[in-house]
Amino acid sequence: MDASARAKPIMGTGSGVFTPPILQSIEDTGLSALWLQDLALKILYFEGYLTGFKIAEEIALPFTGIVDQLLEALKRDKFVEVKTSQMGLGEGAYLYAITGAGSERAREALERSQYAGPTPVPIQVYNESVLRQAQGRPTVTNRSIHQGLSHLVLDEPTFQRIGPAVNSGTSIFLYGPPGNGKTSVARAIGNMILHESMYIPYAIFIDGQVIKMYDSVNHQLSTEEPSGSGGAGGARTNGRRDLRWVRIRRPFIIVGGELTLAGLDLVFDDVHKFYEAPFQVKANGGILLIDDFGRQLVRPRDLLNRWIVPLENRIDFMTLHTGRKIEIPFDVLVVFSTNLPPRDLVDEAFLRRLRHKIELGDPSFDDYREIFKRVSAAKGVQYIDEGLAYLLQEWYIKRGRKLRASHPRDLCDQILDIARYLSVEPAMTHDLIDRAASAYFVEL
Repeated sequence: MDASARAKPIMGTGSGVFTPPILQSIEDTGLSALWLQDLALKILYFEGYLTGFKIAEEIALPFTGIVDQLLEALKRDKFVEVKTSQMGLGEGAYLYAITGAGSERAREALERSQYAGPTPVPIQVYNESVLRQAQGRPTVTNRSIHQGLSHLVLDEPTFQRIGPAVNSGTSIFLYGPPGNGKTSVARAIGNMILHESMYIPYAIFIDGQVIKMYDSVNHQLSTEEPSGSGGAGGARTNGRRDLRWVRIRRPFIIVGGELTLAGLDLVFDDVHKFYEAPFQVKANGGILLIDDFGRQLVRPRDLLNRWIVPLENRIDFMTLHTGRKIEIPFDVLVVFSTNLPPRDLVDEAFLRRLRHKIELGDPSFDDYREIFKRVSAAKGVQYIDEGLAYLLQEWYIKRGRKLRASHPRDLCDQILDIARYLSVEPAMTHDLIDRAASAYFVEL
């Protein structure tokens, strides 16, 4: 029986509640003792002299009952030796060093994989954690969606489309002209529903391979203290803490023109010989925003075809470099945001697979006025109704220019820059509006 199949079941109470397992023995890790010994040897090989407690910290396992057993076996086989001991402080304070035989074994392990960090969790334990935490995702109501997006100027039909789309937890296709707030809407959705925290492992283990999961760029550590944990960032029970897991805010990950098909599969590092989890796996439990969809180097149709199975079945399949396919839950709200006409990107068959399609069109004159009032107040530009009427007449209506929700922000920034240069108060005067508009708008 594979060691990973013996991993201790996940603990938790109630629907949607997940608590990382408490480790009391090597068997509880779901990994073999030999693999864990190699991990400890790699740490010693790189670090030199370390205490038992420091080794336990580096590999994120309890010293008592696990790391002490690993070190005892390594001492017995003469792969490590004790250099000094601190009387009265226990074996965890002993200073350990790697021997010549240990260095040779560490080099052999490094040829297979140079991963030397927190102990990974077995893939099936991670998969179950995703499913358990998916049950606890918050839902929105008509009231909460209006509150959460109150800083944006949207018409009522748009509010009514966004709410059900968010609650679906599947996919949203945001489209419309540039500058009308598609990215702002996606960020507001994230801020509204992703305030809760969740657990993810630092790394995942499958068939001797390691997939690095935690990403300090895309994952934000949670300061929320879980109920009964005894501290933020980890789970405690009876004073024990499983450091293989890290508590984060539900992720909100943005990818743009840099997205490729290869970036949606496991990324194998040929030098270090371990994997990096792809964007959609790092976004599990949260939102993945594909911004500027259609601007990627790959064809939109190819990119969308990659999403068909995950979006329909809520399961993603990825391939190890050995050829084995693995199955991972797909608990991601995918938001496609594009400035391009849908007909230029996808066909009707694929649009049917995207559950919610929301167009964010140009603002009305009343909406534009409301946006200008809010932006000017926030930026310290004196709002003048007559000045706005002048702007609309001279720079929009006469020139056949379309209104965009981003224009008030950009024009106010221009007014601030010009007013600072002229040493005058920033206000919506004819002169400052003409100077700002002529510097901002370009005739195409």
